[in-house]
Amino acid sequence: MTRTLVVAGHGMTGHRLADRLRALDTARDWRVVILAEEPHPAYDRMALSTYLAGRSRAELTLVEQDFLADPRVELRLASPVVQADRAARTVVTGGGDRIRYDALVLATGSRPFVPPVPGRDLAHCFVYRTFEDLDAIRRTVRPGGRGVVVGGGLLGLEAAHALSRLGVLPHVVETAPHLMPAQLDAEAAEVLHRHAAGIGLRLHCGTAVAHVHARSDGTVRAVTLADGTTLDADLVVFAAGIRPRDELAGPLDLARGERGGFLVDAHCRTADRHIWAIGECAAVQGRCHGLVAPGYAMAESVAAQLTGRDAAPFEGAGGATTLKLLGVHVATFGTTVHPGHLRPVEVAFADGTARYAKIFLRPDTGSLLGGILAGDTGSRSLLGSFVGRRPPADLEQLLLP
Repeated sequence: MTRTLVVAGHGMTGHRLADRLRALDTARDWRVVILAEEPHPAYDRMALSTYLAGRSRAELTLVEQDFLADPRVELRLASPVVQADRAARTVVTGGGDRIRYDALVLATGSRPFVPPVPGRDLAHCFVYRTFEDLDAIRRTVRPGGRGVVVGGGLLGLEAAHALSRLGVLPHVVETAPHLMPAQLDAEAAEVLHRHAAGIGLRLHCGTAVAHVHARSDGTVRAVTLADGTTLDADLVVFAAGIRPRDELAGPLDLARGERGGFLVDAHCRTADRHIWAIGECAAVQGRCHGLVAPGYAMAESVAAQLTGRDAAPFEGAGGATTLKLLGVHVATFGTTVHPGHLRPVEVAFADGTARYAKIFLRPDTGSLLGGILAGDTGSRSLLGSFVGRRPPADLEQLLLP
């Protein structure tokens, strides 16, 4: 008998789950109903800035025609889950449709975090999350205008760079002492800072937005920072992080993680054996992961479980990130965050502020744990191959060739 899988959400992770289930379900046991919040099929949110640069929505879509034509898949756009009943195993959509499930996968993603500052609701204040957000930004910007981006992480820097390409003079405000605090140490961030300033970004680290001021017509006029600085601005883009979309935890009577998200075990299972959660909304053993790679790993695991295959437990976000941002490479490999009981030996190499590398070594064996790279450094894949072993004698030359 065909069973029904309901997927709540059709972002990158929800789509990966549905697509993998199609491939693994050779017995054709499952019918998949995808309830999407947005009015478009899943798209590459990681490349969203290229939409402002001229790529079309169709070029960013992740959904192939054979997926849409598959009789096993029903994709309902602009039809989010708003209510659910565990006992009856049903969900209710925003349009009032009630759908019964044999398995429910929560892939509701996250929402942008907007700090509670006065003026955050003014016209020309935006977030940076969807096609509609970017369309609104594009309608507002004018060459020579001034913008303020709140957040100096990956998304904030991408937003600032996109504004710069549209002719806006962008300021970036980051509460941490340096850019990309979740990935980089201060020295690696200094390399990035130098490049960012070199392409015209005005950087304000170690402070926060205190107030957004309005013109007489209700649009943005200026931003005051916590350090007293006032910046003229025509628009503000909030890119200061995300929060898991876990509103269905209440109706489903499911536990949340300490910092939000549906609490799941290492196999992405909730306390209800019929319900899983994956992606940014999932607090795997209490921790949410905000990158797409761990979301894909969760999707692969759940697809395997639903088709009766062995699935390895999710063990974390993985140890490698490589980005080319603002014209400069930044990367991490191996393990760069260490629990308190393990104090690694840290060794740093620098070439002024042009390039930088830091490695972490086990204090007992000298084996390589991981590293941080910024600028024109050595091969990330080659360096990553040494993780778990003592590094070679020519490590400095490999790091800074």
